[in-house]
Amino acid sequence: MAIVTSSKRSRYFAESSRYLPGGVNSPVRAFQGVGGDPVVVHRAEGAWLYDQDENGYMDLINSWGPMILGHAHPDVVEAVRTQAGKSFSYGTPTELELELAKLVVDGIPWIERIRMVNSGTEACMTAIRLARAHTGRPYFIKCRGCYHGHADPFLVEAGSGALTLGHPSSPGIPEETTRYTLVADYNDLQSMERWFEEFPESIAGVILEPVSGNMGCVPPHSSYLQAVQELCRTHGALFILDEVMTGFRLSWQGAANIYHLDPDLVCYGKIIGGGLPVGACAGKAHIMDLLAPAGPVYQAGTLSGNPLAMTAGLTTLRLLQLQPEIYDHLEQVGRTLETELLKRFAEKGQDVQVNRVGSMISLFFTDRPVGDLSSALTSDRQSFSRFFHHLLAAGIHLPPSAFESWFISRAIDESHIDQFLEAVRRF
Repeated sequence: MAIVTSSKRSRYFAESSRYLPGGVNSPVRAFQGVGGDPVVVHRAEGAWLYDQDENGYMDLINSWGPMILGHAHPDVVEAVRTQAGKSFSYGTPTELELELAKLVVDGIPWIERIRMVNSGTEACMTAIRLARAHTGRPYFIKCRGCYHGHADPFLVEAGSGALTLGHPSSPGIPEETTRYTLVADYNDLQSMERWFEEFPESIAGVILEPVSGNMGCVPPHSSYLQAVQELCRTHGALFILDEVMTGFRLSWQGAANIYHLDPDLVCYGKIIGGGLPVGACAGKAHIMDLLAPAGPVYQAGTLSGNPLAMTAGLTTLRLLQLQPEIYDHLEQVGRTLETELLKRFAEKGQDVQVNRVGSMISLFFTDRPVGDLSSALTSDRQSFSRFFHHLLAAGIHLPPSAFESWFISRAIDESHIDQFLEAVRRF
């Protein structure tokens, strides 16, 4: 398939590759999963990305999830602008970090303490350290295809960009740093039970995405998450939810609310920062209070609780909390896209799977239901690449990988849906 890209994009990417490894600052942006040169975004507003030539692209990436309200929401922009005039960073406590902490702790029953960090990776690192300190055990379990950031212990059969680039684990990681990482299959309780049978008193916790977004959108099977939680309780291990993607997106209280869970620790990112770099590790007080300076578990960060990031996150979360109809709108848009995609490909006689939970959705070119990494990998990448570039030419920007969830924003309305569906009909 011939990929047509603008000469300006090609020139930019060639020059960028002289200065940045692979031309990008995060792997999937390089379009290696779909071919061609990436769109170079100049600005964004509402539902639209604009490139160097002011060509508009309907955005179904939304910064990989954080821009749930759409780009440059006026309330968030004004709040950040006001705070910027008071300086960007203090390195001291602020009222803003207290306000955001109170909003989350008072609004989510299973959260009693929260520690702000700068990324989802940091949040997950902190959760594992806390689990090991609390239990005195070395091992933890993760699932194939679930991605919890690029810290050494997590890059074992990871999802997201690692799948797109064909490197499910990474060089540069000594075996010693992953020897205590146990890998189970997502949606397969027995594969997790086997580890508890082998190491009955040595597993500190289980960390998993309640809805996987890093092998495409893969929902949990019925009662799977509840069964994992009970397994952890039975064996004295911590039940850790990585809600970096799902937190404040699937509902204000996240996936734990939807699936009626009571996690020991929760990792947040993306939406909690309103588009600025923020992560958080949160959970039960008796575990969280192990963190320094309250306890002996060390974690620190110069920019943790950064006032600009706290402002963007606080403003975004307040808007979501005060306007619950936003979630109704996201569900409606997601349901329409799911229904129409299935209808269009059925008319073509082409087997596809559409996985969706709320405003997270993925299209897999396979005749097999997708419920784990093995089934996700049956998806035809060439077909996805053709679909991706067809939509890109129609002014619609999907995540440039068959193994990434799409993210819908509140800014998507009926006119955008019509444009999307017309492009799909022409495919």
